[in-house]
Amino acid sequence: MAVNLNNTYVLIVEDNTRNYALLARLLSFMGVKKTEWKRSGWQVLEFAQDTMPRLDLILLDIHLPEEDGYKVLTRIREDDHFRDTRIVAITADITSENLARAQTAGFDGFLAKPIDVDQFPDQIQRILEGETIWDLG
Repeated sequence: MAVNLNNTYVLIVEDNTRNYALLARLLSFMGVKKTEWKRSGWQVLEFAQDTMPRLDLILLDIHLPEEDGYKVLTRIREDDHFRDTRIVAITADITSENLARAQTAGFDGFLAKPIDVDQFPDQIQRILEGETIWDLG
């Protein structure tokens, strides 16, 4: 199933400005026109509901200020509005233990930092089409 990237809504939850800029730029090159950014997981649900008419993908850093990505994931998964939203962990903590924890927690994928800019577009396309990607880099 081909996904129309021009009509894809992506929320990037990332506290590092450089990492955010890279992700946003890569998504833009892919044709994604609708991205938003949160620096922390605090009030991410309220932000998404108020700002985005739909949310197809959340790229969620694991190590965030205030609360980690796992706690944010739990809150998002409890909200019916985001039931079908794909949520991918993005982290520099690329251990097999952390990958297994992300799988158990309910993430739809796991991408290692630094992001592989050559593989990222294909990985995101596949995730949006319903695949899970578990990449330790």
